[in-house]
Amino acid sequence: MLRIVETLPQGFVDAQPEQLEDLLGGPTLIHLPGRRQPTLFVSLMLHGNEPTGLYAVQHLLRDYAERELPRALSIFIGNVSAASHKMRRLDGQPDYNRIWAVQGDLPEHSMVDQVVAQMSERGVFASIDIHNNTGINPHYACLNKLETPFMQLASLFSRTVVYFTKPAGVQSMAFAELCPAVTLECGQPGQEYGVEHAAEFLEACLNLNEIPEHPVAPHDISVFHTMAIVKVPEDVTFAFGLRDVQLQFIDDIDHFNFSEMPAGTCFGLQHEETARLECQDEHGNDVSERYFNYADGKITLAMKVMPSMLTRDEKVIRQDCFCYLMERMELPAHLQHSESQA
Repeated sequence: MLRIVETLPQGFVDAQPEQLEDLLGGPTLIHLPGRRQPTLFVSLMLHGNEPTGLYAVQHLLRDYAERELPRALSIFIGNVSAASHKMRRLDGQPDYNRIWAVQGDLPEHSMVDQVVAQMSERGVFASIDIHNNTGINPHYACLNKLETPFMQLASLFSRTVVYFTKPAGVQSMAFAELCPAVTLECGQPGQEYGVEHAAEFLEACLNLNEIPEHPVAPHDISVFHTMAIVKVPEDVTFAFGLRDVQLQFIDDIDHFNFSEMPAGTCFGLQHEETARLECQDEHGNDVSERYFNYADGKITLAMKVMPSMLTRDEKVIRQDCFCYLMERMELPAHLQHSESQA
């Protein structure tokens, strides 16, 4: 399934997401030369309805159309079939950001294994995976290892950083074994600032001689730890606003994202007593009772927590999740910048 090329496909820098499948023929890994090695790796369109990564890379490549890239650049363009339909993934497809470095017998598992093997052989300076959100969220960076190079890379994009170890199978977790790796969350699709921000970050990475090894100053970064993932069970009906469903969520729930919500905050109404949200921690344990209460027909938070990636997109909720729950975390001592290091 994977196409590997050493030159930029004709028409790529002007292509729209829905044109990629016809242009490329399928998922494609593009290797481009630059003044420095090892290469900067960028993955985009792992979800077909998240185009900011494509537009940011196109912006960058147009800027360097007549000059050499500061560093070699490898670009992986993922789910072009879903992109042609402007969908996260097609029915019957796996999620392209849940298939990395996990066992599976699908062709897509072999494809991403081949990408990792290619990049491991070449050597990787850093890995950047670019995404959009469907709900209202700030721009933030995600990482899977609490190590200084990862923190430095993340803080170059945003002072808001999310650390998580689940779900498994994400691109950044696979590449974290090769190099500093981050995921960029660039707001909702269609926002020009998201494209500009991602493009500026990519150019900054291309021009880095090295990733700083000294700790990030505490005032330059806020780190949140993803404690749980919340899903709506497949057999439970839900909606936003008034409908004949088992769980009815409040209309503007995505405004809760990245706000520390107190215990008692109402998420919606429970119209059937047995219908409840599923909530699992990083180890797969059921922690629903720790985070949610159900009384008097209301769904409320049982403790103070910060939600992220709450969305009103019912298709995305079914294909992925309802939200994540986070807590602010203190950095380990070895990652804390001290006055003596200033």
